[in-house]
Amino acid sequence: MSTRADTIDLAPLRLSSGQGHTAELEVAIEPFDLSGQTYPVEPSVVPVRLDVSRTTANGYALRLRFEATLAGPCMRCLEPSRSTFAVDAREVDQPGAADEELDSPYVEEEVVDVARWVNDALSLTLPPQLLCRADCAGLCAECGANLNESPDHAHEAAPDPRWAKLRELQLPQE
Repeated sequence: MSTRADTIDLAPLRLSSGQGHTAELEVAIEPFDLSGQTYPVEPSVVPVRLDVSRTTANGYALRLRFEATLAGPCMRCLEPSRSTFAVDAREVDQPGAADEELDSPYVEEEVVDVARWVNDALSLTLPPQLLCRADCAGLCAECGANLNESPDHAHEAAPDPRWAKLRELQLPQE
């Protein structure tokens, strides 16, 4: 059974070195603003699996897994798009470690900020452009026609501007 939670307190788990625990949670994800467009996550609350293991140095090894779907206009053709992303993120939290990389920004006094981690992990998974399909052709630069609907779409080539003066030339009629 999933529990709706934005944070999880690790202290009540009372894990000893080498022990682990899996938590099934439901976490709300805020819509993403990309290139001035809002892309909501559907549904806005996603099931999340959090695996917690106690390390020998009195810290934690954490693994976060979930899938989320973003919906909104394709960034090339503006048609509706839905893209699902699988996220598998890991963090280590070793309090007092000399190496900053062993101090997770999502764990503060044995409380994991799952909502912030979910949001950050999803944003790192997103591609540079959200498309309706991988081979989206986009819109015609001249007329705005959707090139996915008419792949043979073309315009007559514009005349070479270097010849413009010759077109103005009027030859005598015989």
